[in-house]
Amino acid sequence: MDDAITGPGSSDGATRPPLGAAVSMRGIVKSFGPTVANDHVDFDLEAGEIHALLGENGAGKTTLMSILFGLLQPDEGEIILQGESVTLSSPRAALERRVGMVHQHFMLIPDFTVAENVVFGTRSIRKVAFNRPEVEREVAEVSDRYGMRLDPSATVGDLSIDVQQRVEILKLLYRGAETLILDEPTAVLGPAETSHLFETLRELRGRGHSVVIITHKLGEVMQIADRVTVLRAGKLATVAERGSFDEHKLAVAMIGHDLPPLPEGHGTTRSDDPVLKVHDLSIPSDRERRSVDDVSFEIHGGEILGLVGVEGNGQVELVQALAGVRHPSSGSIKVDGRELAGKRPAHFYDAGVAVVTEDRVRWDMIGDLTVADNLALSGVRVGRYSRMGILSRRRIQRDAQRLLEEYDVRPPNPKLRASSLSGGNQQKLVMARELSRNPRVLIASQPTRGLDVGAADFVFRQLTKLRDNGCAVLLNATDLEEVMGLADRVIVFYRGRIALASPTSELSVSQVAAAMTGAGANTGQTAA
Repeated sequence: MDDAITGPGSSDGATRPPLGAAVSMRGIVKSFGPTVANDHVDFDLEAGEIHALLGENGAGKTTLMSILFGLLQPDEGEIILQGESVTLSSPRAALERRVGMVHQHFMLIPDFTVAENVVFGTRSIRKVAFNRPEVEREVAEVSDRYGMRLDPSATVGDLSIDVQQRVEILKLLYRGAETLILDEPTAVLGPAETSHLFETLRELRGRGHSVVIITHKLGEVMQIADRVTVLRAGKLATVAERGSFDEHKLAVAMIGHDLPPLPEGHGTTRSDDPVLKVHDLSIPSDRERRSVDDVSFEIHGGEILGLVGVEGNGQVELVQALAGVRHPSSGSIKVDGRELAGKRPAHFYDAGVAVVTEDRVRWDMIGDLTVADNLALSGVRVGRYSRMGILSRRRIQRDAQRLLEEYDVRPPNPKLRASSLSGGNQQKLVMARELSRNPRVLIASQPTRGLDVGAADFVFRQLTKLRDNGCAVLLNATDLEEVMGLADRVIVFYRGRIALASPTSELSVSQVAAAMTGAGANTGQTAA
């Protein structure tokens, strides 16, 4: 382990009194075949602290916390809760010991109410149905006690993403959890929603609860964490108290070395004519309002247009329409003057549109296929790897090996299953396939979601390289610092409309954050 740097203080400047150890994990070892995910890791969590767990993709963070929550069993090591050595054989056993976990992908039933989701699994649905007023009253009492401000009768599917997250936290508190583990809790939140979450976590800390946040966002660690544990390659790298770390030190601890600075400045080779032109585009929704409502914008070659907004304001539907997997009800989508609205994805591909979606596992790759086959997916369709209907496996393997080395996919083995790669290397795999086509337009949706600082840096460099080669890039992301640093212009989506459009050089992060909530926004729908 690197030398730990300790010091006093808490995330809001107040002195944090020691309340004693809530969790101690000693010598934790967990292997998956030849891969050692946790290599004799020690981890301590105090009562009444917010503790950030950092590390690169594949460093072992989620594995360690899955062991604490009873989802996985350690090969070696000991877990001590409140001074007692315990065996956590299942999540139920962990909850009985007052340890709960909120996963990155919520475990909620959209058609159930808040109250039904909170009590689900603690009593039968029949009992809930016959005692609905009593159940809602119980849930409301717990919600009010922790300042959650939740309506127990509201249908979860109608709630915003940050409110759904509070429902997940309330589920654990209702079951008596005193140690809460949150896996990438701000991945889908905007600045205002993240601020609300942090208010909730500080409230819980003040009541003596312990919170572990698994995250990659170093700026948020600086805001909220009392203490940080960094894992690197499955081993404990650093433990540091607030006041002894900054973003640079944490980044170096995560990856083991400094990152060279990104190229300065924005695009300087913008083409005169737009490559992608969207005009009066509307996309229907399953709900009352349109998901995208009469939106117009354009992107020139050699520039990056940032698309930001709180999750659920139409960005996903727009990206799907620009990929050809969702048809608009009206409007135009043109690439180099070629009309594509309502066409199949193959037409978008043939026009030079490449897409990196927000869900690489579901949309961008096939986990059971090899790395080489995933890289060849787009080329097979246009006959790149076949002659007289016969696939050339040798050429597929050769091209795959070249791309794996060029895009630094680890391990560079084209015969591995894609599902065996870490999240960051899966993203590099997708980027390698899409960017190697030299597209005219790249639609990149949340390309760094869930990636560590090193993998995210790689993605940034690929996007700027593509832009400098004349590509038109649409970057859909929730990280405002990321968008403001990369994009030449930005459009803010709010309830399916463009609330703000401007060059990034003329905007502050606070102005963009305000527009994401509907405040301080203009009403224009055109972003040229």
